[in-house]
Amino acid sequence: MNRRQFLAQVASCMALGRVAWADLLGDSKSQAPARLPHFAPKAKRIIYLHMAGSPSQLDLFDPKPTLARFQGQAMPESFTAKERFAFIKGTPKVLASPYTFAQHGESGQWISELLPHTARIADKLTVVRSMSSTQFNHAPAQIFLNTGHHLIGRPSLGSWLSYGLGNLNENLPAFVVMLSGQFGPSGGASCWGNGFLPSEHQGVRLLGGAEPILYLANPDGVTREQRRLELDALADINRGTAERLGDPETLARMAQYELAFRMQTEVPELANLQTESRSTLERYGVQLGQPSFAANCLLARRMAEAGIRFIQLYDWGWDSHGTGPNDDIVTSLPEQCRRTDQACAALVEDLDARGLLEDTLVVWGGEFGRTPMNEERDGSKFLGRDHHPHAFTMWFAGGGMRPGTSYGATDDFGYFPVEGAMDVHDLHATILHLLGIRHEAFTFQHQGRSFRLTDVAGRVIHELLA
Repeated sequence: MNRRQFLAQVASCMALGRVAWADLLGDSKSQAPARLPHFAPKAKRIIYLHMAGSPSQLDLFDPKPTLARFQGQAMPESFTAKERFAFIKGTPKVLASPYTFAQHGESGQWISELLPHTARIADKLTVVRSMSSTQFNHAPAQIFLNTGHHLIGRPSLGSWLSYGLGNLNENLPAFVVMLSGQFGPSGGASCWGNGFLPSEHQGVRLLGGAEPILYLANPDGVTREQRRLELDALADINRGTAERLGDPETLARMAQYELAFRMQTEVPELANLQTESRSTLERYGVQLGQPSFAANCLLARRMAEAGIRFIQLYDWGWDSHGTGPNDDIVTSLPEQCRRTDQACAALVEDLDARGLLEDTLVVWGGEFGRTPMNEERDGSKFLGRDHHPHAFTMWFAGGGMRPGTSYGATDDFGYFPVEGAMDVHDLHATILHLLGIRHEAFTFQHQGRSFRLTDVAGRVIHELLA
């Protein structure tokens, strides 16, 4: 063959190779989500309040009188003989809660004295006391809770929803993340990552301060009209690159550029809390100009109104080990509750008053629970609890959940679920169901197999549904 024929054959082989490679990796350009929702949804959007570090269910929602009877005694070996703890060594001793509980509302929800505002909305809540995880360290547990797998690389819940359901407002991202507390979650950005889905579906982090999203504003001297011309020129170049190479990330990059351009007109106003009334700011406990969990809750309500599909708040500081006053259940835990309790209740009430709670699902909880034993790390005299994956509490409001419902129960020590056991895959399956999605049918082809958020498990907990 001559040179021209040879080069044509090489080009043809390369094209076939690209097709095979794209198929192996899961070419998102050729994959569109199945027609969603599968059926009429109860919820259109989610506000997920993740208490990073994991609140103590035994001091907030799951009272256990048995712990008081066995206070300071060795935990029965039937619970601990083959147990693996993150920090507890030796024979752990039973630790009763120092706080009182009472039943609230017509539903009689058991809630600790540390959460007086949450107690006020007891009849709006669906409380699950029988959650469990397979992970007992923060990073893998947070990643598991958000992605359905404890290893980095899977898409997060918000990314799946962005991919499957898209935006409610084309000028705003479908998935937004906000952080509060001294640090971010231990799992880092993998908690809101897109995994193998196109990168346009990763969570967009909103910051406090004058620039809510970094690099969104035009540089000095560049007008909006000039930016439009620049993006049009880039789009021409990127389209040519996409046609030649078939890389789906080229298309994702184009989509991100266009979304950023549209966000320039809406995000500054959306993030401006000065337009809220004084009574609203006081109801949430917001101090203007001071980033906080309360401010993020108010922003979450504004985002729900504006049409953002999935809004996730991470609040760090719930890791109550008892190594000192900064992480015990006597000093630190009450402070965490004071910082968040009022805003959580205000958010639910505000959504309800505005007619948004009916189709907005609010989720509250950590990545696992806390032990019914005192950790006593290195002989510490401060009271604290180690990581406990076997049982923890989450609550929900709105979005098709049955209000005033208490679901599941743990044994007398609060160690294992004994009624209504519910795991992370069940949680995801139920959330997807509320959004009108059959979790078994919601998949993405990657590396030669179909992946889904619920992996190969998960069941919808119909008892929780209205």
